Amino acid sequence: MSVCELAEANCWLFAGRVLRRCDPVLLEPSEDPDSAGAAGMVPFLTDSRRVQKVLWRQLFVLDSMMSLLEGLESAQQLMTQSCPPQPEGGARSRWKALKVEHRLKEEETEELLRYLQDRVQQIQERRNTLTQLVQKLRCKKRQREQLQASLLKAQNALRSCDLLLTRLRAESDAAVGQLISWQRLRDELQRHIAATQDAMQIKLLTLSQSQLCVELRPRPSSSPASNELQPLRLTVSWSHDERFTLQVDEGMADLVECCVTGSRAELSAALLELMQDYMCQAELLTEIQMLRSSFAIDWSPARRLLTYLKSASLVCHLEVEDGYPSGGRAQLLAVRRDGRPVDTSELKPHQAELNLTEWLVFLCSSSLV
Repeated sequence: MSVCELAEANCWLFAGRVLRRCDPVLLEPSEDPDSAGAAGMVPFLTDSRRVQKVLWRQLFVLDSMMSLLEGLESAQQLMTQSCPPQPEGGARSRWKALKVEHRLKEEETEELLRYLQDRVQQIQERRNTLTQLVQKLRCKKRQREQLQASLLKAQNALRSCDLLLTRLRAESDAAVGQLISWQRLRDELQRHIAATQDAMQIKLLTLSQSQLCVELRPRPSSSPASNELQPLRLTVSWSHDERFTLQVDEGMADLVECCVTGSRAELSAALLELMQDYMCQAELLTEIQMLRSSFAIDWSPARRLLTYLKSASLVCHLEVEDGYPSGGRAQLLAVRRDGRPVDTSELKPHQAELNLTEWLVFLCSSSLV
């Protein structure tokens, strides 16, 4: 250790002892640098440093003298020995060098402090950014949880839809299979219907779930009247209680019995009976159809009564027996004027038996009625 360092150490030790004796509290580090005690320490430490400089110089001189005295063998040698050369630089130059070094270190420290302040500010900004990111992350987490819950519900709904779709596909396959069976049955029924139409002279006009419309065409025969007879249109309706209703077309309701009801098993028999009656009355119905174009007549098939409207007030009633015209006859039943009977005793045709056409011509030309 050099003399300067030893003197500096002794000075610090001496200053510490002096401060410890005077006021030990000054050696304690102050917790509040802005307090009144800290403000009073500044001039005290400045004066102390000035005193320490003087003490350092005195101690340095004292140390130099003691070193010189220790190296002498006698007092005469002190008187005759020349003065030692001053050390290069000395303590003052060293102290100046230390002061320059201290200033450089202080500037470096200030630079480091500014750098640290910038870094602290950057860290604070990054901390704020990180805080915002954490908040966004929490929001995203909540949204993800909500989306997961929604996705779970959607998956459950999709699973339910898959089950429902599977069941509907099975039902659809069964319905398609049944539809194919019905289509085959329909094709087979259509073939049977076509064969039946060819055999029975029946033409299917319309068909629905509860109703069908057919046309009965009389077979060609040797009788000219049957060949001129118009086809008979019928409407067949059935209900859920296995019963049917056979209705004749409005245009021919006055030629045959217009309505027949019964069980579904009796439908074929009813159609056959209606066709036979229609064929048996072919000549009568043909004659009635021809008379309608010339006379105002009305035919009641149930009572077998022909009503001739000669005028607005005069009405003639003719009765047609079963088997007409080959096995029965037509005769005048009554004549009414304004609803009151008219005496027909003097009304005598030129023939004993007349057919319907002859009766109508006779009544139309007679002056007695």
